[in-house]
Amino acid sequence: MTDVYGPEKRSAVMARVKGKNTSPELKVRKALTRLGARYRLHRKDLPGSPDIVLPGRRLAIFVHGCFWHGHDCARGARVPKANRDYWLAKVDRNRARDVASRATLAALGWRVETIWECDLKDDAALSARLEALLASSPLPVQGERVG
Repeated sequence: MTDVYGPEKRSAVMARVKGKNTSPELKVRKALTRLGARYRLHRKDLPGSPDIVLPGRRLAIFVHGCFWHGHDCARGARVPKANRDYWLAKVDRNRARDVASRATLAALGWRVETIWECDLKDDAALSARLEALLASSPLPVQGERVG
C-alpha cells in the first residue's frame, strides 16, 4: 500500500512529531508538581536523556508513547499499512535503545521507571503510582552528593 501523502508532505508531517514536552510528558510533570516533587528535564548527560529526572532520589523517568516504543497494548501493537517493514524496524531500534539506556542507568545506580502513554488514562492510578515512586526513593541525607 502506498502512502496517502507525497514525500514532501510526509516529511512535513513527521517533522511535526515532538520528541520533548509531549502531552503525556506534561501530564506526568503536572502530577509530580502537585505531589511537590522537584525534577529536571531531559538530562543529556544521562544515558537515553530521560524525560524526567529526580536527581536527589536518583530516579529517572521515561514517558513513552505506546506506538513509538512498541508497548504491548492495542495502540502499541498497531503497525501502519504503508511502509510496514520500515516501521517494524524503527520500533525495534527504539526498543533496543530503551533496553540499553535502562541497563546503563541501572548500572550507574539510577532507578528507572517507564510510564506508558496508555497508563495516563486513569489520573488516580497515575498519582498513586507516582506517590509510591516518591515514597520508595527517599531524599539523600544532608551533605550527601547527588548525581
